Amino acid sequence: MANAQRAGRLAQEIQRDVSDLLLKRINDPRLQDVTITSVDVSGDLQIATIYYSILSDATSEQEKVAQGLQAASGLIRKELGSRLTVYKIPELRFELDSSVQYGDHIESLIRQLHKKD
Repeated sequence: MANAQRAGRLAQEIQRDVSDLLLKRINDPRLQDVTITSVDVSGDLQIATIYYSILSDATSEQEKVAQGLQAASGLIRKELGSRLTVYKIPELRFELDSSVQYGDHIESLIRQLHKKD
């Protein structure tokens, strides 16, 4: 099992590189407004969970982005292989980061409370 510092550094590198790849290398229109918010790497460095957010709340848009990321995951993993200095490139899993929507929801609830006063 790798130490926590190594997993943290690898997560930072993956986040930086995947963001760069989405901006410069991948030309899929479904992935135009995707932002990588964070990356978690498992303790054995075998799985990287990449959290992303998009500007739209529409379910159809979220599905399109998920399909685009799944389609691009092979290319992303291949490019990470040439950029990272690890023995084995982790398996990539993409998950929608709902913290932005949750924050907006909480903020709207607080605004409603202030309107009642």
